[in-house]
Amino acid sequence: MNYLPRTIDHVLQEHLAAFGAVLLEGPKWCGKTTSAEQIAKSVIKLQDPDMREEYLTTAAIKPSLLLSGAVPKLIDEWQDAPVLWDAVRTMVDQRGKPGQFILTGSNAIDKSKIVHSGTGRISRIQMLPMSLWESSESNGKISLQALFDDENADIDGITSALTIEDLIFAACRGGWPATLQLKSRASQLLVARNYIDTICTEDVTRIDGVQRNAKITGRILWSYARNISTLAKKTLMLADITESEDISLSQNTFDDYLSALEKLFVIQDMDGWCPAIRSKTVIRSSPKRCFVDPSIAVAALRLSPDILKEQLNTFGFIFEQMCIRDLRAYSQQKNGILSYYRDRYGLEADGVLHLDDGKYALLEFKLGNKEIEDGAKHLTELVALIKQKNATEPQVPLREPDLLLVITGGKMAYTRPDGVKVIPLGCLKP
Repeated sequence: MNYLPRTIDHVLQEHLAAFGAVLLEGPKWCGKTTSAEQIAKSVIKLQDPDMREEYLTTAAIKPSLLLSGAVPKLIDEWQDAPVLWDAVRTMVDQRGKPGQFILTGSNAIDKSKIVHSGTGRISRIQMLPMSLWESSESNGKISLQALFDDENADIDGITSALTIEDLIFAACRGGWPATLQLKSRASQLLVARNYIDTICTEDVTRIDGVQRNAKITGRILWSYARNISTLAKKTLMLADITESEDISLSQNTFDDYLSALEKLFVIQDMDGWCPAIRSKTVIRSSPKRCFVDPSIAVAALRLSPDILKEQLNTFGFIFEQMCIRDLRAYSQQKNGILSYYRDRYGLEADGVLHLDDGKYALLEFKLGNKEIEDGAKHLTELVALIKQKNATEPQVPLREPDLLLVITGGKMAYTRPDGVKVIPLGCLKP
């Protein structure tokens, strides 16, 4: 099986050159182990059924024995033996060299089971499901980083080969690498559904040993999926869930379930961007509801490509999730942070992408051509407000955006007279 390069590969190399160990975490089945194996010189897999008991026994008696071997050494699913965290930290201190270990895990660190944070020794990076470029569906003719480097880059006339039908299927299938090895489309669609079932019946309890109900977990994912790409409050989703006569759920219990799903990297909400653009304006700071991959929403709602072809309004919200996933992946090397903007006057930007060098882009995600005009209007109005604010309050200037982008499900890229760049998602790469 040929390895498809991932956007995280270079980031992992950079962190290994700087730190003694790197924790590569992210949702199950997103390809963490496979990517780490491309770099690792030796490997132990704690979930190997033939060796699991021996590994766990050794970890309990003398964990340092599991750390020998060529470096960087991959310790897959390290959280099955949490003592290894402190053992790795100690070994990194003793050796005093970068690039010693790669740890992979599918759930967030349980801080109660480790003594030291690992600060300065163990770096943490998150891997995402495959973007369209990584799955070879985006042609990658437009580089996000190249746009930031040159805002006047000529994109006019560049086209995507992806149709709306292609985008719908890609969203339903999701960015799970294993799906690309399956021959039939029907088989590919089963992976996300199985992912949901496993989360509900096993992982949501296994993550911390707290017994949680599979039916309630499924209902929470269903409500979350109904509210993706919106600022829905928890109280609204809780009411949604408890409409069913056989489900009773307190706010605290609901929050506990959400916390478990966040630790499993299933839920990955997007925070609001809160600059002081106009005085006495309430900025919406509620998180925008997001999954780590659009296929989770599709599976939770029991939708299919055929259904979504007839419900393009619903697919518009799912398309936004796919855009968010891909942009998070494409900006990882520059430590990109995605947020959104919305104030009480209704002015909004679907996304705000900040890079670690201070540059940022205002974004709108629009599935069809008819929506592009509205999206561009939002962006230019927001820029006008920023300029007005800087003119009236020059002592505290706010940086103007470096890029105005409408990411679309359409075919052709072009630059509008107002400077807004319209780019098909199927043309983007890092």
